[in-house]
Amino acid sequence: MTTDETAALADRLLAGSTRALARGLTWIEAGGPRAEALSARLYPHTGRAHVIGLTGSPGSGKSTLARALATAARARGLTVGIVAVDPSSPYSGGAILGDRIRMNDLALDPGVFIRSMATRGALGGLCRAAADAVDLLDAAGWNLVLAETVGVGQDEVDVMRLAHTVVVVSVPGLGDDIQALKAGLLEIADVHVVNKADREGASRTVAELRAMLTLLPVPPGAALPPVLACTAARDEGVEAVLEAILGHMAALKTSGDLERRRARIAEARVLKIAQELAAEAVARPRSDAAGRLLAEVTRRELPPHACARRLLAEATTAHGGDPDG
Repeated sequence: MTTDETAALADRLLAGSTRALARGLTWIEAGGPRAEALSARLYPHTGRAHVIGLTGSPGSGKSTLARALATAARARGLTVGIVAVDPSSPYSGGAILGDRIRMNDLALDPGVFIRSMATRGALGGLCRAAADAVDLLDAAGWNLVLAETVGVGQDEVDVMRLAHTVVVVSVPGLGDDIQALKAGLLEIADVHVVNKADREGASRTVAELRAMLTLLPVPPGAALPPVLACTAARDEGVEAVLEAILGHMAALKTSGDLERRRARIAEARVLKIAQELAAEAVARPRSDAAGRLLAEVTRRELPPHACARRLLAEATTAHGGDPDG
């Protein structure tokens, strides 16, 4: 990889080449210096897209809703990029990447770009490359970027580090899901969607969610997140969901909360990258001194926390205090 090659790819991507975008996303997924260089070159061109996070339990119909929202957005003349994170095998690292199959009817629309990505062991519903992938779609000029999480339940809070608007999707008839929402997903939602509303119990699920939301602490003057019912597979109620999403973004801009949310996203993202760099540094082939420290932990002579701090200090010193070293 040369600087000229990176610059040329970035220029083609900024000019609207979907082939360049696809190649850039391949670089991002592969990681390494080439991916970081491309991200760095494109980052100044980001900040225009409305990033929407779709999260919720497995089987709630997030992919179907993403397809329906993309169709509704296209009817309004908006372009849509979709980053769909699929679960990967713990053995091979591969993924089914089924979202492309489920969204086949969008494949021929030049105003829609779909990319499936594997989690590759990431927790929290998003893979580590997802944020960089969203940046590339943003820089390439897509109006809306939908980031669909893998669907791991109540731990899917990583989407807050990425999205301006968080949509939590649930379905009727699964009481355990409503209970799980209390543990984390309930309070991160900007819009709640009860999908598959043609099922029995949909009205009860909507009512339960609305009742639960009244128990959350809400800043003075702030509105509770809307709870909307839809049947995405039939395109029923989807327009109202899209209207709520776009309305949320408009409210963020009007109130000034958009800049505060962007600052929060930037801070959380940088801290997560720093944590990953620190973990990688400590996990590199260890020196004899590190081996001795770990042996002391095994013999109960050194507490794990103290060992971790010393390993991190050693890793930082070994690279001259530069974590990129």
